[in-house]
Formats: sequence, structure tokens, C-alpha cells
Amino acid sequence: MWCRGEAEGRPPHNPAGRKGSQGSAGASPNRWRHPRDCGREEVRGFLTHLAVDRQVAAATQSQALNALVFLYREVLGVELGDLEEFRRAERPARVPVVLSRGECGRLFAAMEEPKMRLLAQVLYGSGLRLTEGIRLRIKDVDLERGQIVVRGGKGDKDRVTVLPERLREGLREQLTFSRELFKQDRAAGVAGVWLPEALERKYPKAGESWGWFWVFPSRETSVDPRGGIRRRHHVLDATVQQAVKRAGRAADIDKVVTPHVLRHSFATHLLESGTDIRTVQELLGHRSVQTTQIYLHVMQKPGLGVKSPLDG
Repeated sequence: MWCRGEAEGRPPHNPAGRKGSQGSAGASPNRWRHPRDCGREEVRGFLTHLAVDRQVAAATQSQALNALVFLYREVLGVELGDLEEFRRAERPARVPVVLSRGECGRLFAAMEEPKMRLLAQVLYGSGLRLTEGIRLRIKDVDLERGQIVVRGGKGDKDRVTVLPERLREGLREQLTFSRELFKQDRAAGVAGVWLPEALERKYPKAGESWGWFWVFPSRETSVDPRGGIRRRHHVLDATVQQAVKRAGRAADIDKVVTPHVLRHSFATHLLESGTDIRTVQELLGHRSVQTTQIYLHVMQKPGLGVKSPLDG
């Protein structure tokens, strides 16, 4: 990986002339710097270079971002922190897939495993991303106040969102199940749950506390590849994705049904019911209201004065 040189003020030229991110490291050897000598600003500059100079697709830029975060966090042991301030590659305008309220009900009814159904209902009822849902900690679910605190969401930002009243009893039962696994782990001497590296250094025993335990833990412990330690992880994202996909087929929903579709549906249904778009933006954790406005294109709101000529 190259780092942006201060003297040049721009990324080095790629003599191969390729657009792909692999060709972006084509600087002369005397201008290369090891990744450990680079930091957040250099990574931001590289990602901006991919979008502006190389004009790569958004998916390619995202792949580069994920690879760099993995390199620094898992290989070099460095947290890059907030990387949001870089030029994003333009994404083609896509209308999100949204389920009707009736389809949501059929989907949940078709989910056989109670834990998977509850998790899917939390994703829809609170507008969570899949990773935010599976990583929920006990301390971040406030049943009394009816809210969920999302820690370190996209862009490493925290936010507060709604916890549906009708899910409180189901969550109480889930917490009882989680408590039993927590007790088993403590009695068996299993290592505490995973914590972000900086937090684990500051509070080395926090992973063994009840508050940091998972709301949706996996049934079995496994070896953490990051340190070779056996601990209990949260339920896997692939498990949830498969459960939602199966339920969509079983419910005869003729749409591509994924966990993220539940988040789209949450936002659209709130807007249809008259919720202010700024409130929806905050609940979703969007940096810009422009991101939230995409749901205005798919909402069904009576009274807009638009009538199909076929109905005329």
C-alpha cells in the first residue's frame, strides 16, 4: 500500500493505467511507505483517490475499505477510528426493497425458531442493521424505558432507537436464556465475550460481566481466531440471513427478503405513518437526511393527489 506523499499532494501515478484498486499501488519503490507508517489521513486519501481519480465502483471502494480496516486492526493491531470523511464512490440510484406490514407479519409467522423470529422483529421494530442486532449487549437494552442504545454503529457512532412495547416480554425471556448461558460460562471458566481492543485494555475483566454479555449469544462456545481463546460469540450473521430467507420463501413473499429489508421497511412504514423524516434519520443513524430521503420514493401515502389514469 502507498501513502500520499506530502510533497506531491496527490496519489502516485499508476504506470499501468489500470482503474482497479490493485493498480493503485504502482508508485516507484522509493515512494512507498509501510502501512504501519501511515494512518487515518493516508487511508482516507487513498479511498478518496479510488473514487475521484480511479472512478471505481462503490463496491470496489467498500472492498478496499474493509480490507484496510482488517489489515490495520487484525494484522497491525491499530484502530483507525472514524474513516467517514472521504469521498464516496457514486452508487447507482436503487429503490430499496420494502415489505408491506402484512408481509412482515407473514414473514415473522413463518419463522420457526423463536430466537430468530425475535431477532428479526427487533431488526424491523427498531430499524437495526443486522450487525447491530446480533451484537446487542445486555446493558444496551432498556426494557423499562423502551429503548435500545446502538454502540459503535456505522461510522463508529452511538445512537438511541425505539424498543417496541410488544417485544418486551419476548426480550425478557431471551435475557433469561442468555443469563443461563452466562452462568454456565462463568462456572466453566470460559473467557469473557469479545470486546473492542481499546476497551479490553482499559477494562480487562469487562468481558466477564453480565452487562457486556450478548443478548443473542450462540449456543456453543468457539475458538476466537483473533487470539486462539475459547469464548462465546454472538449468533452468526449467516444464521440470521438464512432464517430470514427461508421464512420469506415459506411465506410466499415474491421479493428478495433479507435482514436489511426489515430496516428499509421500518423506515418506510414510519414515514407512511407521518413520522418526521429528521426523526427517522436519527433512529436509523444516517449522517445525512439525503440518505433517508430514498424511502420517500417507495412510501405509499394517501392524499398526494396523484391518481393513475387507469383509475380515472
